[in-house]
Amino acid sequence: MKSIYAMLVIMWLLIIAGGGIAVLVLGPLHLEGIDPLLTSALKGAVAIGMVMLWVLVLSKMKNWVFGRRIRY
Repeated sequence: MKSIYAMLVIMWLLIIAGGGIAVLVLGPLHLEGIDPLLTSALKGAVAIGMVMLWVLVLSKMKNWVFGRRIRY
């Protein structure tokens, strides 16, 4: 049962960390000499990549947590 709570805590930490990275790092990012549209596209690509990574991590954790519970 503790592993479910650990998964929930890690899920919330990933959500908070992702929001912090998006606001503190991606938001103020301005690349000099590059078209603002390309800068926005880069920010969007990084944000989508972070979401994909977070989903992958949480999916692996879910399989680990519930895979263990089924065996018992």
